Amino acid sequence: MKEDIDEFVQQIPNITEQKPAILIDYFVYFITVILKEDSSTPAGVERCFELVRIQKYSNISSYLSRNSKRSKSTAPKFLKTKAGYQLERGAELEIQKTLHIGPARQETSHLLRGLLAEVSSQHKRAFLQEAIDCYEIGAKRASVVMVWILTINHLYEYIFHNQRSSFDGALSKNNDKRIKITKISKMDDFSEIPEGKFIELARSAGIISNDIRKILDVKLGIRNSYAHPSNVTISDVKATDFIIDLVENVVLKYEV
Repeated sequence: MKEDIDEFVQQIPNITEQKPAILIDYFVYFITVILKEDSSTPAGVERCFELVRIQKYSNISSYLSRNSKRSKSTAPKFLKTKAGYQLERGAELEIQKTLHIGPARQETSHLLRGLLAEVSSQHKRAFLQEAIDCYEIGAKRASVVMVWILTINHLYEYIFHNQRSSFDGALSKNNDKRIKITKISKMDDFSEIPEGKFIELARSAGIISNDIRKILDVKLGIRNSYAHPSNVTISDVKATDFIIDLVENVVLKYEV
């Protein structure tokens, strides 16, 4: 453990300037993601402070307990388990983004594979599995393209089965000459609509919120940047954020 944590703390930005409370977050990350323990205990966090020879937080147990409770303005940092504490996924990803050398693939896989169990459809789970496999071997462009395809097709399916009349209403008012259809009769009809316009129509029909529209617009731009041969590179962090953002905010949110 000593060697592992010595290597890990070198990734923490400005480690000597970080407040002990913030280091608790990093140490919970270290224990649950790097060491792959099911949960972290106050004693385990205290041991991390001792190993790196940094003055510990005065009451680690109280900090963990306090930050595992939701308030009106903030989400909890930690999830309380029978054995201890885990970082809430959003907090885990935020820590991962700050690490100097970026997330190691095994750490990122821990986050991405956690999404698999939440996807109920077998064929979509298999598609996401393949996208994660692409990510893990370093084919990040492929993983981005595959997750975009998964997301947009999931929305097609959701709208076709649940919101077709609302979408047809917005489509009937369309004046974009690129679109020749006036209603959706079969799933393949969605392919007649440019993806950017599809997002716009879904928003105008009230099917997706403006926040989801913004996410989709940004991710479509990213997909477009990396779907063609170019000298633009994509980092592990950006690919991870792309996958998690779309799966959590679209695939899991809009149940077919």
